[in-house]
Amino acid sequence: MVNIYYNAWQEKYKQPFGAIPIKQTVHFNINVSDFAKAKVYLVIREEDSAKGAETFMMNQLEEDLFHFCYRLGEQAGLYFYYFKIDLINENNQVSTYYCSYGEDGGAGKIYDSKNQMPEYQLTCYETAEIAPDWYQQAVFYQIFPDRFNNGNENGQVNAPKKNSFIYGTKEDTPMYIRNEKNEILRWDFYGGNLKGIQAKIPYLLELGINALYLNPIFEATSNHRYDTNDYFKIDPMLGTEKDFVELLDALHQVGIHIILDGVFSHVGRNSRYFNQAGIYGEEVGASRNQQSPYYSWFQFTKYPDEYRSWWGVADLPEVNKENPSFQSFIYGPKGVIDKWTALGVDGWRLDVADELTDDFIGGIRQRLNTFKNKILIGEVWEDASNKIAYEKRRKYLFGNHLQSVMNYPLRQQILDILTMQKKMSQITKEMVEIQANYPKDFYYNQLNNLGTHDTERIFTMLNQSEDDLDVAWGLLFMMPGIPCVYYGDEAGVTGGTDPDNRKYFPWNHVNPTIYQDCHKWIKRRKTHSSLMNGEFYPFYTETEDVFGVLRFNQEEYSAYIVNRGENDKVLRLADLINPRQFNGNLSILEKLFSEKVIEGHANLFLSIRI
Repeated sequence: MVNIYYNAWQEKYKQPFGAIPIKQTVHFNINVSDFAKAKVYLVIREEDSAKGAETFMMNQLEEDLFHFCYRLGEQAGLYFYYFKIDLINENNQVSTYYCSYGEDGGAGKIYDSKNQMPEYQLTCYETAEIAPDWYQQAVFYQIFPDRFNNGNENGQVNAPKKNSFIYGTKEDTPMYIRNEKNEILRWDFYGGNLKGIQAKIPYLLELGINALYLNPIFEATSNHRYDTNDYFKIDPMLGTEKDFVELLDALHQVGIHIILDGVFSHVGRNSRYFNQAGIYGEEVGASRNQQSPYYSWFQFTKYPDEYRSWWGVADLPEVNKENPSFQSFIYGPKGVIDKWTALGVDGWRLDVADELTDDFIGGIRQRLNTFKNKILIGEVWEDASNKIAYEKRRKYLFGNHLQSVMNYPLRQQILDILTMQKKMSQITKEMVEIQANYPKDFYYNQLNNLGTHDTERIFTMLNQSEDDLDVAWGLLFMMPGIPCVYYGDEAGVTGGTDPDNRKYFPWNHVNPTIYQDCHKWIKRRKTHSSLMNGEFYPFYTETEDVFGVLRFNQEEYSAYIVNRGENDKVLRLADLINPRQFNGNLSILEKLFSEKVIEGHANLFLSIRI
């Protein structure tokens, strides 16, 4: 019987842990024991490299330990690797095995054949994405502007749009009026505006918010404003550019930063760039004038009525991101990025980053780098390290592109913990996998959320359980990354998919329990430095009903434990399973847990100052 063991998540076997900068060295160790003679090889390949897979014989350091030191190349990207083990018996007969990625994540699986065998991923990046201090210390609040607050003294709605309707009361449930083709006939509005956001700055400060992410605010036809009509104009229903500058000044005076939604994959069909309905003039726009300066931005299959659009949605003509004119318009001198960033915007969130080319994202980043202390976040729903879009591996986190992504996988993991849809061991593996795949700074820059305008409300997903929502807050604020509260989640807003998840903020009916639970965790995040920058280790128990998070730095050790089982549990450090193995001070860890008891269906926050 042969024993072969490798674990990519433990430094005994791979050092350093996780993603590694270009031109740096990786140390690989693998155990092969209980066999007379073995030859062990590291097989590694740089993706898209002309060299292909390289095979290196590993050095036998001890009787059962084999080692190889590999130096990464000068180009950022992904490497894939596995181990080949030749076992030679006393008759010089060779049996070949392979050790590579398995269902347990870090711990390798033994294969008899390399056919269809998955390989380990090693992320190689060019530069560390060190975010501005304000971002690293931020607690974000996402606002859907039409649904937050109307700041006009008499509640009057600014500049109502033609062929739209205004809800009779703020308590009305959002709905769409559609035709037989399921197209929206009339857009609906509540009348939230920029002055309304400014008026609620005291509320945001009381909650503990110090950064805002606004859904689109530029002139558009719809209520969500992802169908941009004019990138250089604030939507009149929200106010004026003067209102926006006043909002920026008011936010910055009290230490609140702000990022905008950049929607650059597509525009509105009634925009000044496409102008299908002729709103901007009979000869203006690509669909009305083939001599228009915007004509080359779009791809017509049958002019002027058939054209390439975002996911086939006729309202959203797709823009060619490789068009030099459009590139200059967005991130050239005096372009869209320049205009609003120069006014004081602190960063951008790029909508549907998958639809933007790497060169386009890189161009935005390069322009944004001409300003100080800005952040660039991408909407990516999966593991951003190995994302393939339109048959191309994306460069989101290899350096000089995105600094962060929205952490949608975490939202699902939290739901899986609370609904027990997966085993705790599987959820823990998913968490560590992304941690291992991302450069450390990028990993800590992720924008974490329990919900957004594109998801069901978290309170609804948890069957309106206040206790479960409190646990969800705890898991959100304990995790590495930057927490973001979707407006109204702290008030107990319910709702399914769009448009139900975009209700007006219930200012007269804020759920006090949920608000206080959210406020409690924001305060903990700000008063416990380990929750902002501490090392991260998730863990679980053998019974698969207890999950926990450990964070620690040089100042303190903190842990959050969730018991989803019926029975009380005694916490012993030796019983806590972690795929990476705890790398902290064992005496402090023993003291932190010290056989504390956590009751069934309860949660527990622990912290020790060093």
